[in-house]
Amino acid sequence: MNLQLPAPSATAAASSQALQNLIAEEIRQNGNFIPFSRFMERALYAPHYGYYTGGAHKIGAAGDFITAPTLSLLFGQTLARQIAALLPQTAGNIYEFGAGTGELAATLLQQLSDGLSNYYIIEISNELAERQKQHILKKAPHAVEKVIHLTELPDTFDGIIIGNEVLDAMPCEIIKHEHGGFWQIGVSLENQSFIQTARPLVQEELLKAAAEYFPASEPYTSELHPAQHAFIRTLAEKLVRGAMIFVDYGFDAAQYYHPQRHMGTFIGHYRHHTVHDPFFHIGLTDLTAHVNFTDIALAGTDAGLDLIGYTTQANFLLNLGITEMLAQTAAPDSADYIRETAAVHKLVGQHEMGELFKVIAFGRGIDVDWQAFMFGDICHKL
Repeated sequence: MNLQLPAPSATAAASSQALQNLIAEEIRQNGNFIPFSRFMERALYAPHYGYYTGGAHKIGAAGDFITAPTLSLLFGQTLARQIAALLPQTAGNIYEFGAGTGELAATLLQQLSDGLSNYYIIEISNELAERQKQHILKKAPHAVEKVIHLTELPDTFDGIIIGNEVLDAMPCEIIKHEHGGFWQIGVSLENQSFIQTARPLVQEELLKAAAEYFPASEPYTSELHPAQHAFIRTLAEKLVRGAMIFVDYGFDAAQYYHPQRHMGTFIGHYRHHTVHDPFFHIGLTDLTAHVNFTDIALAGTDAGLDLIGYTTQANFLLNLGITEMLAQTAAPDSADYIRETAAVHKLVGQHEMGELFKVIAFGRGIDVDWQAFMFGDICHKL
């Protein structure tokens, strides 16, 4: 299958090879083994060469995947309805992680500029940050002065933290349950090529999580997400007042670690194709795994946040009135309306993004009616 995929340009291929050389050298320096999480971190975030830190366009028709904010402006406009109810009880700030092209930021700035103090974008990629600035300047020029880019976390958050498809892009551990024990999957070199190898899992926290989440069936391979857990825990501890809203694809723990899902959820995306080889065009292929929302809920509540709601993306958007907003976009018989209708179907369709994508929200020190979770809240599954 990989042989049929579009070949990278000479420049992209050279960048991928440079990254492979860096990773290979690190493996040699570490006894011919690095954990898969470290390999994934380097593949996605190595300076200059990583998937998210390189210069190629990743999102959209010419990239590797489509995100909800780029699919339809109605996604951001609908989300803005919930944020508008929350902002007055905070310092009026929005903090966005994983801003991508800047489409969601531009949409929210258009909808919320009157009640917004600052719009912070936390972005480690200089190239992406510049692209976001240009897009916001074009789409929401009146609100440009409210946008502040950060490369590190602030000391505290007072406002609304949002992230769309952020958690799935964090490095994960791949663990195998076999021969009565747990094994950590890593990356080694064999004849100058990358291969997956395994060694006994010894880290206490990972062993505890694997024993808790993995089914008794063997052999069984899946992911653990210490980076996601630590990220949510850190944000929660820094949130003095406000809310956190994260949208991503994933499951509760019972679904995630179902015995039939014995090969896990890890996958790659390259030019809108699914790739199962993690070593395919390293640095040019998006590497991702689903989110264990049970673990995300625990990370937030253990840090003292209120778990506000957990539901499907479809329920979240429908509760906030996306169909009403769709009806106002254009005349029902127009081409624009037909295009928007198709986009909304992808956002809320059961076999599209509507059921696979979930929304989880936390709060601290705010008291509003969360319209987004009025119907279809499934917190009981966590």
